[in-house]
Amino acid sequence: MESRWGYCRLIRARRGSPRVNSCGLGATMSGVIVSMRRTLLSCTSLVRDGLIGSALAALLPAAPAEAADFVGTLSELLDFNRQELAVLATALALLGFSVMAAILLMRTRVRTAKNEARLRARIGELQLQADRFGALLFAEPQILISWPAGDNRAQISGDVSMVLPRDSSPQRVLAFGTWLPPEPALQMDHAVDALRDRGDGFQLTLTTAHGHTLEAIGRAIGGQAIVRIRELSGLRRDLAETNLRYKALSDETEMLRGFAAAAPWPIWAKGENGALTFANPAYVRATEAASFSDAHERKLELLDSADRGAMERGLKDAANFTSRLPIVIGGERRIYDVRAVNVGSGSVGVAIDASEADALSSALVRMAEAHRRTLDQLSSGVAVFDGHRRLAFYNDSYRRLWDLDRTFLDANPDDSSVLDQLRAARKLPEQPDFRAWKAKLHEAYRAVEAAKDTWYLPDGRALSVVTTPNPEGGVTYLFDDVTESLELARRFDGMIRVQRETLDSLAEGVAVFGSNGKAQLFNPAFVRMWKLSSDAMRDEPHIQTVEGWCHQLFDDPVVWRQIREAVTSIESRADVPLKLDRKDGSVLDGMIRPLHDGATMLTFQDITDTENVERALRERNEALEAADQMKVDFVHHVSYELRSPLTTIIGFAHFLSDPSTGPLTPKQAEYLDYVTKSTNALLALTNNILDLATIDAGAMKLELGPVDVSKTIELAAEGIQDRLATDRIRLKVEIAPDIGSFIGDEKRVVQVLYNLLANAVGFSPQDSTVGISARRTEHSVVFTVTDSGPGIPADMKDKVFNWFESRSQGSRHRGAGLGLSLVRSFVELHGGKVRVDSIVGRGTVVICDFPTDQAAHRDAAE
Repeated sequence: MESRWGYCRLIRARRGSPRVNSCGLGATMSGVIVSMRRTLLSCTSLVRDGLIGSALAALLPAAPAEAADFVGTLSELLDFNRQELAVLATALALLGFSVMAAILLMRTRVRTAKNEARLRARIGELQLQADRFGALLFAEPQILISWPAGDNRAQISGDVSMVLPRDSSPQRVLAFGTWLPPEPALQMDHAVDALRDRGDGFQLTLTTAHGHTLEAIGRAIGGQAIVRIRELSGLRRDLAETNLRYKALSDETEMLRGFAAAAPWPIWAKGENGALTFANPAYVRATEAASFSDAHERKLELLDSADRGAMERGLKDAANFTSRLPIVIGGERRIYDVRAVNVGSGSVGVAIDASEADALSSALVRMAEAHRRTLDQLSSGVAVFDGHRRLAFYNDSYRRLWDLDRTFLDANPDDSSVLDQLRAARKLPEQPDFRAWKAKLHEAYRAVEAAKDTWYLPDGRALSVVTTPNPEGGVTYLFDDVTESLELARRFDGMIRVQRETLDSLAEGVAVFGSNGKAQLFNPAFVRMWKLSSDAMRDEPHIQTVEGWCHQLFDDPVVWRQIREAVTSIESRADVPLKLDRKDGSVLDGMIRPLHDGATMLTFQDITDTENVERALRERNEALEAADQMKVDFVHHVSYELRSPLTTIIGFAHFLSDPSTGPLTPKQAEYLDYVTKSTNALLALTNNILDLATIDAGAMKLELGPVDVSKTIELAAEGIQDRLATDRIRLKVEIAPDIGSFIGDEKRVVQVLYNLLANAVGFSPQDSTVGISARRTEHSVVFTVTDSGPGIPADMKDKVFNWFESRSQGSRHRGAGLGLSLVRSFVELHGGKVRVDSIVGRGTVVICDFPTDQAAHRDAAE
């Protein structure tokens, strides 16, 4: 302050100086010039230092009129001094050159004296104003801090005791942290730095550590940074707080308006009369208005009349309104959550697009309902308890499982009540400490993972119980009746043990290889058969390893490659039979059988003995077939060799019996008759043998044509008339009226019927009846020959059609045993069938079926 008021003291000192006379013009003028120069330099220094300006700036809020007057006077003073200096400088320059200069200097002295007097008076006025402004500036406690441009040293004046103890150094004011809390101190530091660096002004309201409220104002004035700190009290503090609140309210309002403008939801405000007072751009777009003014003037509404009326009633009754309503925006109908509240004398509303939430909610409801329906169809009992341990959901299987009353369950009982009721009905497992058991069960409400347990109920059932904690709180119980499953598991384990024991006792070697080619199962027979180690097989060796072990007994690479491919292949999985002739002379019958799980089973059976027997049987069969062929060849040869002499004998016999050859004695005639009968029988036998040999060779050809059934029976019957007469046997013939004819070889059919009748007559007792009948079916003609002979034993039925199978027992005529063989051969050549029904002691029935359509028979044969 000493430097600030130095100019005023200088002026007061000048007031006491003596007045200059005219005699000492030069000295006086020099003194005036020196005095004016010093005065101007002092004023210029004061202006340059900015202290007057600083004082004026500090006083502006308190006395703006006095400060303005002071500044004007000071400026006039400075302007006047500059003019006089210029005049005096010119007078001194001319004083040495002319008298005129002296006169002018005299005049200048007189004028300067007057101006000096006027200047002293003006300086006095300025001193008074400066004193008044200083008194006004420090009329209240405050601190002024100034930083000249480019100087970091601060000049501090004022009452620093308002923030520091009285004996403290003024420079400690700059340490804001000593008298301000940390946050305000940091704020003050940043504000002062911004003021000094960039000239940014500030105005802060601070609260000291002692609870005093201060106002700090920073300004850049005259190239200096000035900070003024003063205490707020009374009205001024209230005004400051009001200004702060107003600014905060203004900022908050601006922020809210910016948020409303940026929000994608329609937001509006209405006055007391229901008129629109504010609408954001989203509301304007939703109502298809050009601007808010357009929407206000046209009274465009977002909601329809019914929804708007409901909102007005809600605001009137409850001061708020919330509803999910459909709104058409941009030609699209969407769902919005509309919320409105009364604010002051009006109301504010917002509409938030909830279409997606509504769709998700609907989908969630449908999904929950679908889940409920699905859970109702499950055989497992499901019960869901909420976070309060009350029953929130159950399915019908749960109710039926525990036989609980639906009314009781629909009342949402808690978990403990359900367990207590089940315990009272003796449906829960018997527990020595039921309370501890229930507490352990209820730990599921605090668990983070599902737990599984098995309950064995008093009624013999076994339940699988799964308790799963729900994410939103509560527990879901899942009950499954596993009584049958456990029983099946026990049976399965028993069956596996039995199968294992059975497999181990098998003589057949069995090994199962998995889809990875490793041995999974084997029995002791397999180990013995291939001379392997049981311990090595338990290590699940690969099929290639097993192959290497078995090479010493069987090393056929083709077979082993087939086995490897069958074990490791994923395609063409079919049974593959194997037959292995091993080096030790044994023979194994094997089978590669794919299993359903991707594994492959190898089975080996030692068939060395069977193979030897089969080889012996095969050799014997070949020998028998060769002997049979020799028999056939012999029969053919003998038959052809016998036909020529028989034909000659028969011819000569007929020639001798002819009367033209001469008479014969009775004895000769008798012998000749025996010869004729014997040769005829032998010729018939030979013909039969030749026919059978021809049929057996496949060279027999049928001469097909119409076969008259009645005529055929008649021709067959003629051949046995002498036997019928000799044995007094009656022949009974039954022919259906519609029998007609069929296509066949008539000669062979007659031969068939003749052999059947001859066989029946041969086995029928005297004075009996032999029957023959014929009937037509849809596709065949059936001949039936019956007799009342002794019948055919069961062990002979399969042999009666064999060659040379003759039964003399019960027959009066011994034959070669070729008759029935011919019958079967001829009937089968026609495509028919022969069957024999016989009961011992009651006779025999032979039935022959001849097909009526020989064309179909030929097509089938071809």
